[in-house]
Amino acid sequence: MDHRTLTENLPSNHPTVKFGKIGVLLINLGTPDATDPASIRRYLAEFLTDRRVIEWSRWLWYPILYGIVLNTRPRKVGKAYETIWNKEKDESYLRTFTHSQALQLTNRLSDLPSVQVEWAMRYGQPSIRSRIEELQKSGCERILLYPLYPHYAAATTATVNDESFRALMDLRWQPAIRTVPRYHDDLVYIDALAHSIESHFATLDWEPEILLTSYHGIPMSYFTKGDPYHCQCQKTTRLLRERLGWSKERIMVTFQSRFGPEEWLQPYTDKTVEKLAREGTKKIAVINPGFVSDCLETLEEIAVEAKETFLHSGGEQFTHVPCLNDGTDGMKVIEHMVRKELAGWVQSALSQDDNRRAPRCQINQMAFSS
Repeated sequence: MDHRTLTENLPSNHPTVKFGKIGVLLINLGTPDATDPASIRRYLAEFLTDRRVIEWSRWLWYPILYGIVLNTRPRKVGKAYETIWNKEKDESYLRTFTHSQALQLTNRLSDLPSVQVEWAMRYGQPSIRSRIEELQKSGCERILLYPLYPHYAAATTATVNDESFRALMDLRWQPAIRTVPRYHDDLVYIDALAHSIESHFATLDWEPEILLTSYHGIPMSYFTKGDPYHCQCQKTTRLLRERLGWSKERIMVTFQSRFGPEEWLQPYTDKTVEKLAREGTKKIAVINPGFVSDCLETLEEIAVEAKETFLHSGGEQFTHVPCLNDGTDGMKVIEHMVRKELAGWVQSALSQDDNRRAPRCQINQMAFSS
């Protein structure tokens, strides 16, 4: 039955209702609107008041946040953003890449005319709430939420889901919802990472002695409470090593971007880079498998700061492997996950590779010593 048949018997004063579509919402972490202190402060305030990100008591955390952090960090963070800002579009590269991913995904799903793709940010603009409302008003009765994180963490995937369902609470006609699960061991994703490494290394006139797979860290307390993030990062690197055919000595897991006085997952990327150089390693590469798109943490913290640390500590050659971003490999992963999770909602042909997943790994022991 088509929509014309469904609506032709409605009374003349019936409000206009659109329906029959399916929405796909790509959601990344977020970005400030500009690099000035006011914009940075507004962004940091939204980010750092999220209880999923900072789990401390509000009585303890808010005096520190509003009394110190938001008065001292905005200028420093703003200067860091200025060094990696997309001057042509006057926006962060995270926004540029996420917008491009949505546009390219729309083209890749052209065989599914009922699907509408949008993008949003957990913190900043465009907001998750505004995009869900937009999709619902355009006739999307079903929405697939895609948190752009290959690895699950409460501070990333869970808070995206939290915010999405808060937005649904204000809708009278709620769309049905699905969320894309973690895909840290999906072999389409692993293949994409491996190909990006092989392609990048082919552009070098030197060979890295070791590759660091640097993931965003989380406090150890989050891990001990049951967050599966650490285990998933370890598995991604193991599968990547197996796919590349490398020895265990040639690839290493590290964790970056720690904040505050707590102990975080170790080994720390900055400390490891310095230690490797001081112990005689001359040539290294770093990749960020947990970041779908390049952003401040990859372009500035790794490509600039980690490089400087390594070279100043005695290293000679350093290279950063770009994130998958909106390139062919990256878009292949996004399209693969979307088509797989839309199964049952749409009829589309899936390749034989679309349901490949590595067998579950068994981890007998994990060490967190530095």
